[in-house]
Amino acid sequence: MDDTASIPLDAETKVAERPGDHEAELRLWLRLLTCTNLIEGEVRSRLRDTFDVTLPRFDLMAQLDKTPGGMTLGELSQRMMVSAGNVTGLAERLESLGMLERRAAPNDRRAQIVSLTPEGRRAFRAMARTHENWIAEIFADLSRDEIETLMKLLAKTKASARKAHRAGDN
Repeated sequence: MDDTASIPLDAETKVAERPGDHEAELRLWLRLLTCTNLIEGEVRSRLRDTFDVTLPRFDLMAQLDKTPGGMTLGELSQRMMVSAGNVTGLAERLESLGMLERRAAPNDRRAQIVSLTPEGRRAFRAMARTHENWIAEIFADLSRDEIETLMKLLAKTKASARKAHRAGDN
């Protein structure tokens, strides 16, 4: 009996086995999705194993690092494209770890502005440097020219997706 028959295949491999059933665009979409999932899974795992931090917490800290004056939870929610409830839970956890502080918004006492503490900023920047090295490692097999070509093609892909999105709104 062939042992490989019992190994689950990813969607991209399944499509490759039946190329006549799918168009090139679907195969491309699945390839992009597979790459995204592989990279994100690796980053999630390394963040958890190395820093005991989740990817959403890292993303929230990245947003706050870009905005030293802080921002409201609503602004964070919009930037991160997640619900306000998700941001609130992340902020509470980071606050309990001493990485984040809250203060009342000057124009609206009901709103809270959150920002990284000095300790939070130091911790995030150390994580960010390591994260940058991981990303470089993940893409190490691509030459500079290949990266440039891929960036141009992905920019064109992004523009096409945005165009399709706007067309769907009509």
